[in-house]
Amino acid sequence: MKKFYITTPIYYVNARPHIGHAYTTLACDTIARRQRMMGFDTHFLTGTDEHGQKIQRAAEAAGKPPQQLTDEVSAEFRALWDRMGSTYDDYIRTTSDRHKRGVQELWRRIKEHGYIYKGSYTGQYCVFDELYVDAIGPGDPCPECGRPTETVKEENYFFKLSAFAEPLLELYTKNPDFIRPETRRNEVIAFVRSGLRDQSISRSTFSWGIPVPDEPKHVIYVWFEALANYITALGYGQQDDSQYEKYWPADVHMIGKEIVRFHCVYWPAFLMAARLPLPKSIVAHGWLLFEESKMSKSRGNIVRTETILDVLGADALRYFLLREVVFGQDGSFSFDALVQRYNSDLANGLGNLASRTLAMITRYFKGEVPYPSHAAARKPADDAIAKLAEKTITDYHSFFEQCHFSRALETAWALVAAVDKYIVENEPWSLAEKQDEISRARLATVLYTSAEALRIVTVLAHPVMPDATSRIWGQLGLGEIVKFPLADLRWGQLHLGTKLGKVEPVFPRADKSAIERMQKMEDQERAPAAAAGAAPAPQTSALPSNLAPATPPTAAAPATTPSATTPPATDNKITIDDFAKIDLRVAQIKVAEKVKGADKLLRLEVDLGTEVRQIVAGIAEAYPPETLIGRKVVIVANLQPRKLRGLESNGMIVAASLEGGKPVLAAFLEDVPIGARLK
Repeated sequence: MKKFYITTPIYYVNARPHIGHAYTTLACDTIARRQRMMGFDTHFLTGTDEHGQKIQRAAEAAGKPPQQLTDEVSAEFRALWDRMGSTYDDYIRTTSDRHKRGVQELWRRIKEHGYIYKGSYTGQYCVFDELYVDAIGPGDPCPECGRPTETVKEENYFFKLSAFAEPLLELYTKNPDFIRPETRRNEVIAFVRSGLRDQSISRSTFSWGIPVPDEPKHVIYVWFEALANYITALGYGQQDDSQYEKYWPADVHMIGKEIVRFHCVYWPAFLMAARLPLPKSIVAHGWLLFEESKMSKSRGNIVRTETILDVLGADALRYFLLREVVFGQDGSFSFDALVQRYNSDLANGLGNLASRTLAMITRYFKGEVPYPSHAAARKPADDAIAKLAEKTITDYHSFFEQCHFSRALETAWALVAAVDKYIVENEPWSLAEKQDEISRARLATVLYTSAEALRIVTVLAHPVMPDATSRIWGQLGLGEIVKFPLADLRWGQLHLGTKLGKVEPVFPRADKSAIERMQKMEDQERAPAAAAGAAPAPQTSALPSNLAPATPPTAAAPATTPSATTPPATDNKITIDDFAKIDLRVAQIKVAEKVKGADKLLRLEVDLGTEVRQIVAGIAEAYPPETLIGRKVVIVANLQPRKLRGLESNGMIVAASLEGGKPVLAAFLEDVPIGARLK
C-alpha cells in the first residue's frame, strides 16, 4: 500500500475551539477518509501548541500553572474532534516528552551543521503573535495584529535563515505545487526575494518552553519547536522512529493563510539545515468570516461548533463548509445560509432522491433491486444518466485531488438534480399503475437507473458526510460503505436482487426554528461574558493555526450624520443605505392557484429554503398557474404583510413591465440556490 500523511496545524491553546478550528480539521478528515477508501495507508495528525510567553501569561492571569491550563484547553479540542467523529490517527501535544526529545534532537542536528549561533536581540516583540517585529519603535503596534509591541533585549540563539534564500526559491520553482493555491505561492516568493534575515530561535526572559540542549536558561522559540511537531509525532529523535521512516515526508500540511510564511519559509529552511526531507505540499485556506468579519473572540462573533452539532449534526456542517466555501478563499458563515444549503442540497436533494427511489423499489418490487431492461423498455435517457454518472466519477476525483471540494460536490449534486429530473419525466408511479409487461420492464429500468446513480453519489460523498451516507448505504442493502474500494467505482455495480434495508428519512427538513435555536444558543453562551462587562481575551483567527494574527482594529463610523457614510438622496434617488434595507431572495414556487373572484391574482406558496410563505401576486393574466410550479423567482422578503381579497400576502414577487404591459418575472440564466440573497 502507498502511504499518505496529512496534518492539521496544531491549535494554540489560548482559547477554546470554535467553528473556524473545525473547518481545517474536517477538511483534513475528509481527505484522510477518502485516501483510505482509495487504498492508501493513511496517517492523519492533529494536536495542540502549548508553549510560549502568551500561554505563560494567560496561566498567571487565571491563577493556574501553565501545564494545568494547557491540559484543560487541549482536552476541549480533543473532545470536540472526537464528538465530530474525526478519524485522526495521532494527537500531538507540544508539552509531551516525545515532542521535547524530538525538538532537542532537531536543534542539535541543525547546530552541528553550523546554522545556529549565539547573539543578542534588541527590538520589538509581539507577544500575541509570538513574533519578532522589525522596523518599528517602542510600543508601536504590531504590523500583523495591531496590538502594542514590547521592547525586548535578551541573549538569543539565531538561525541562519539568510543562507537559504536561493535554495528556497529553487524549491518553489522546481516544485510549483509545493505551495497551494498560487496566490499564496506568489506571496511567499515575493517575501523571499525581498531578502531574508537571520531569525532568533530562543528566548531567555521566560521559562515556559522546551529548554535549549545544554543551556536550560534558554527556551526554544515557540515557532521553531511547534513546526517540528510534524516529525516528532512520528518518533523523530526517539529510539523507535519506525513511523518517521514510514510516513515522512508529509504529503499535505493543511494550514490557514495567516501562517504561510512560517510553514513555507521557516519550516523548509529548518529541514534543509538539518538535511531532512521536505514535505511534499503545503495547502493554505482562507478565513471563515461571520457577520462579514473574521471570527474573533474580541469581536464577540465566535460560533461554537457544538451549537451546530446539537441542532443539525456533524454531516450538515461538514457538507456546508466544503460546499459553500471555495477552498483557499475566504468564505462567509451564517446560520441562515447553513439551513438554506441543508434544505436545498440535503433535505430536498440527496435525501429526497434516496427516500423516493428506495420507497418505490420497496413498494413496487418488494424491496429488491429490479432488473433493468436491455431491450424494448430502454430509452436514451437511461444511457444519458449512466454516461453522466461515469463523467461525475472522473470529475469528482480530479477536483478532490486538487482540493477543489466545492466544485467536486457541485459536480455530484448535478447528478442528483439530473436523476430527480429523470424520475419526474419518466413518472415511475404512472408506470406502476399499468399491468403490461413493457410498462413493468420500463419501471424496473427507471428505478434501477435511479438507485445506481444514488449509489454512486452516496459513495463519492461518504468522506464528506460519513454518517448520512453510511445510513443510505445501509438502506441500499450494501453493507459497510467504508470498505468500498473507491478507486474501482464505476456504473453498473449495483447487483440485481439486492435486498434493501429499512427505508427512513436521512435529512429531515429544517424549519426556521433551527436558525432561531442556534442563534439563541450562541446568545446564551455570550451572555455571561457580556454581563460581566469584561472585554474577552484575544482569540486566534477564524481558521485554525498555531499563532494567528487578528485583524487590526478599524475606526468606527460616525453614528449621527448620514452624510458621513453616504450622500443624502436627491431627485428621487435612493442611497445605498436605503437599498440595503430591501431583502431580495430567491424562492421556488411550490403551489400556484387562481384567487376566486380576482382575474389578475394568483395565490402562491414559495419556498425560501428556511420557510414556505404565501404571496398573492397580480400575474394571473401573464402566467397560467400550472406553468409556475417549480419556477425560481425573486421576492422582496422583508415587505410588511398585507391582505388582498382576504388572503395575507407575506412578500412580493419581483417582475418587470412597461406601463400597461404584462409583467415578466425576474429570472436567472444560471442555477441559483433557493434562499440566496440578491446584492
